[in-house]
Amino acid sequence: MLSLAASLGDTFSQAIDRLASATGRVVVSGMGKSGHVGRKIAATMASTGTPALFVHPAEASHGDLGMIVAGDAVLALSNSGETAELADLVAHTRRFALPLVAITARADSALAQAADVALILPKAAEACPMGLAPTTSTTMQLALGDAIAVALLTRRGFTAADFRQIHPGGRLGARLRRVREVMHAGDAMPLATPDMLMATALVRMTEKRFGCLGIVDEHGALMGIVTDGDLRRSMAPDLLTRRAGDVMTASPRTIGPDALAVEALHAMNAHQRPVTTLFVVDPAGRPLGILHVHDLLRAGLA
Repeated sequence: MLSLAASLGDTFSQAIDRLASATGRVVVSGMGKSGHVGRKIAATMASTGTPALFVHPAEASHGDLGMIVAGDAVLALSNSGETAELADLVAHTRRFALPLVAITARADSALAQAADVALILPKAAEACPMGLAPTTSTTMQLALGDAIAVALLTRRGFTAADFRQIHPGGRLGARLRRVREVMHAGDAMPLATPDMLMATALVRMTEKRFGCLGIVDEHGALMGIVTDGDLRRSMAPDLLTRRAGDVMTASPRTIGPDALAVEALHAMNAHQRPVTTLFVVDPAGRPLGILHVHDLLRAGLA
């Protein structure tokens, strides 16, 4: 792969300039094994903020050229650079002045000569004993395609928030969800003042079903938390007549609403004593919501 990077020189930057200038889509095409690689490259581009699609070169000659329009750019893959099925697609790009970037192993090939920018793969033997099956060449194509997708991602300023927009499902989508999207807010929060008698506090804890009670001061800021563990440690005949502020644990763990949900999971498990709930607070320490580990489990984070 080092020889691949060294062989490209300034042509890689030129190719990125051409592809990034497209106001439409990047149309990827290739025949045979190059086509399979091309499909993956198009999918990677589309998932990282570069609108892209794959057009089969043989189908292009039978009507699918209509999918390639003004504003598009074309990325064509052919190890030999002489793939006959690409001829009509290449001619289409020249006829309508569409940017054409080629990935090929031969600088003197028809494809390389027709392209605006040709990315030439270094000479390397195929991995199969006969030296015929596309193996090394397709691996280089794939690596170069991924490099192009990442370079375009960077050029476009694509962020994790953008990534979340087009990856809402599965583990990736879950890991990019924000705390505010999974927390319980408003009346769902179990809150009390430090002067509340534990007889009343226990009823409120039971009603809210989080197994804890947030204690807020006169300004509404979170000052402590009463958990099942606090109840066990304070178990005595006078527990129900004590005040919540006397039983609470001060300075509980909290998190902000814009933190990633995966950060909340880490915060719950970051200490010797894992916790199952986190209060979500604003910069002034006022509770905005509460998050339970079960919410993260339902979101697919664990």
